[in-house]
Amino acid sequence: MKSKNKKALYTPSFILMAAANFFNVSSFSSFFLFPLFITSHGGSKADIGIIMGAAVLSSVLCRPWISEMIDRIGRKRSYGTGCIIMSLVSVSYLMFKGQLSGFYLPLLLVRLLHGVGLAISFTAAFTYIADIIPKERLNEGIGMFGVTALIGMAAGPVIAEAVVEGFGFPSFFLTAAALAAVCFFLHLFLSESYPGVPKGSEETFFSVLGKRKMLVVAVLAMIFGFGLAASGSFVSPFAKEKHLTFISLYYISYSSAAVITRFFGGRLADRVGEERIIPYALILTGAGLMLLMFLGGDTILLISGLMSGCGHGFLFPSLNALALRKEPIGIRGKINGIFTGGIDAGAFVGSVLLGFIGEWAGFQMLFFAAGFALLTGFMIYRTKTVQISIE
Repeated sequence: MKSKNKKALYTPSFILMAAANFFNVSSFSSFFLFPLFITSHGGSKADIGIIMGAAVLSSVLCRPWISEMIDRIGRKRSYGTGCIIMSLVSVSYLMFKGQLSGFYLPLLLVRLLHGVGLAISFTAAFTYIADIIPKERLNEGIGMFGVTALIGMAAGPVIAEAVVEGFGFPSFFLTAAALAAVCFFLHLFLSESYPGVPKGSEETFFSVLGKRKMLVVAVLAMIFGFGLAASGSFVSPFAKEKHLTFISLYYISYSSAAVITRFFGGRLADRVGEERIIPYALILTGAGLMLLMFLGGDTILLISGLMSGCGHGFLFPSLNALALRKEPIGIRGKINGIFTGGIDAGAFVGSVLLGFIGEWAGFQMLFFAAGFALLTGFMIYRTKTVQISIE
């Protein structure tokens, strides 16, 4: 019986943290429609890239401190702190009125704080889950936990679109704050998975990052994040430019494909190894982004979302499992900080660079660049140097 319990995946703690994660991600993903707020106040494509990227920049810059904190004070306390920041920051958007030029710098500051809250809660949540997942079900566990995030990625924009169209942006900001508050309430019922070490471990964030395997994971995570910047910041304004009315269709199809992939692919990755899954996931995600070059109706929006979502469904847990496998519990916060920080770094670079590419050459070239980045990741991964590093 004891051995069976060790292999149990869907424990009460797993389910409760998964529910909290759904509300947290729904809160943040509702801001995928924030570019509409920016453009409605006189912002350009470049402004979208800079403002959306500001949240990601702060999450990257503070990641070493956040990672140390999660290993030092524990996963639960760290997660609660992140949820509080997410809720309070969402309310602060209510103060922005008039033309964007009149509140540009204060908005950037709020976006920076928003990124800190997301970084803390996101990294702490996945570290908590890594602590309680049986090692032989690591891919499956990370993937299935991520299902709540994927559903939240779809639910957030749908909720946001309905609230903005029916009640306006002020109600949208209050809704986002309420979603984050719910995840804080739910986390109160969790027991701590790792209480932390007051003085921290002997290994620092940067010493862990210096390991060859971690460097490989960080590079691939950055490329993945670059692609996420395209879908998170530029699909909604491109769809609006094309006069498409059901913008959320992309996010629904994206998340649905990723969820289905998790249900049927998690055990496959644990059985054959994440190293064999990653290259195909990179190709599929990149091809889905490139398909948006031909956006002209809902069909392309749907197919692109399905392709990139399927790639995401495999890629995220496989990269995360690759980073965590055979590593001690005391540095998991740092490992997840490197992994999620790599994604955020790529998303920041992508938000800014793709914003300028879109301003200069249009949305078609923007999505070509995003897709090509994922295909470059495939080529990097397949080199002998990378394969030796992973081993």
